[in-house]
Amino acid sequence: MIGLMLLLLSTLAVNAGSSSQPPPPPPAGLPPCYTLPPTFCPSCGAGMVTELGGLRAYVTGPSDSKKAILMISDIYGDEPPVFRSVADKISGAGFLVVAPDFFHGDAANPSNPKYDKATWKLNHPAEKGYADAKLVISALKEMGISMVGVAGFCWGGKVAVKVANDTKEVQAAVLLHPSDVTADEMKAVEVPIAILGAERDNGLPQDQMNLFDQILSSNKIEHRVKTYPGVCHGWTIRYFHNDPFAVNSAAEAHADMINWFEKHVALKSMEDETSEGPTC
Repeated sequence: MIGLMLLLLSTLAVNAGSSSQPPPPPPAGLPPCYTLPPTFCPSCGAGMVTELGGLRAYVTGPSDSKKAILMISDIYGDEPPVFRSVADKISGAGFLVVAPDFFHGDAANPSNPKYDKATWKLNHPAEKGYADAKLVISALKEMGISMVGVAGFCWGGKVAVKVANDTKEVQAAVLLHPSDVTADEMKAVEVPIAILGAERDNGLPQDQMNLFDQILSSNKIEHRVKTYPGVCHGWTIRYFHNDPFAVNSAAEAHADMINWFEKHVALKSMEDETSEGPTC
């Protein structure tokens, strides 16, 4: 099984490795998702690019791991260097991390004169992302992965909450500055979930964070709802590297995410392995 996985990762692999650069200054007068458009770097990261579940995906971490994290990006996809660096950071905790291209080569690119935000959103609904996520999770399990967590950023948060509605798909979820998540979607969550929000985020105001907290408490779902002071929407994956506050705020959220997965994915994986009997 491990051999097949290694073959899958190696046959279509694209070597990756480079450091990210600080993003350009934010353009004025645009919604939060568009205020810090990232650079794109298909070759960046410590991992490799391959195909999984029919989707091109950035994959990083130990190939023999039995636990995986599915990362669902914001509208800019898997190629921004900072996003891939977060995937690499999660993999350092022993997870195989998979960040698919949910937009099939059509990530948002406001710098392209032909880009139209409304058309792009119609072409990439969360429902399509959810269908693709299920294909990737199925492929992971065919490769021998026994435990899966999901992390959704901005656009990906709405997809991740749909995935979190089924314990057969994943064991835990983390939403980072999610967009357009509804109360009904939160009511359907069945797995431990953490919601990490910004103090300043019109897409996820504090009253909505409080509502989600109440819903999850009422449904007796293990959860954490945390607001990070002084930051704006997208702070975990789009920030200036020469801004210590921004870097530290993002790192705090990354650590909280990893801790959540270590508690709810890694621990359960160990229990599963123990139940199979001694390995000596």
